[in-house]
Amino acid sequence: MCRGLATLPATCLKSAKDIKHKISFLLQKPEPHSADQKQIKEEKAAAAAASRVPTAAEMEKWKESFSHVMSSEMGRTVFTKFLKSEFSEENMDFWIACENYKVSTPSKMSTRAKKLYQQHVVADAPNEVNLDAATREDTRLNVQNACPACFNEAQKMIYTLMEKDSYRRFLKSKLVQDLCRTCITSDVKKNTNCCKHT
Repeated sequence: MCRGLATLPATCLKSAKDIKHKISFLLQKPEPHSADQKQIKEEKAAAAAASRVPTAAEMEKWKESFSHVMSSEMGRTVFTKFLKSEFSEENMDFWIACENYKVSTPSKMSTRAKKLYQQHVVADAPNEVNLDAATREDTRLNVQNACPACFNEAQKMIYTLMEKDSYRRFLKSKLVQDLCRTCITSDVKKNTNCCKHT
């Protein structure tokens, strides 16, 4: 022990050790929970998908129907990028959160339902989605007895909103046109056909 510390009273040394212990405890990184790990995994997958260019075949499928966009990880990633440009990404966030909620363990369902409701459904929520009053109220009542289907109507309404509204603009967007040009260039190099223009 250095001479300076040796001259301090024992109570000061004990206080210093307590403070050191508290600081080291605060500096420890918490272990991520399984839900956090799943979110981290999804974010990494989305980042990987975002760096990949869709194929012509994928893009043709997206043009056929909105369900093809939503059933494709790459499609959801590109569509989310478009929604961000329109400041409406909360719709996709809510839809994905509902999908994740449905596979929650029964013990966590009630907590997750309340969190999802507070995040997206309640009036003035941080990421509020556009629901009519009746659906909002039905969802509020459903959350009180949380089950896998308690967000079904709200999720369906947001899906329909994205399909009828955002999806049409998505197909005509500069983002999709640029991706089409990229896949045309890529396919010319491969000597194959590519996207037809929208």
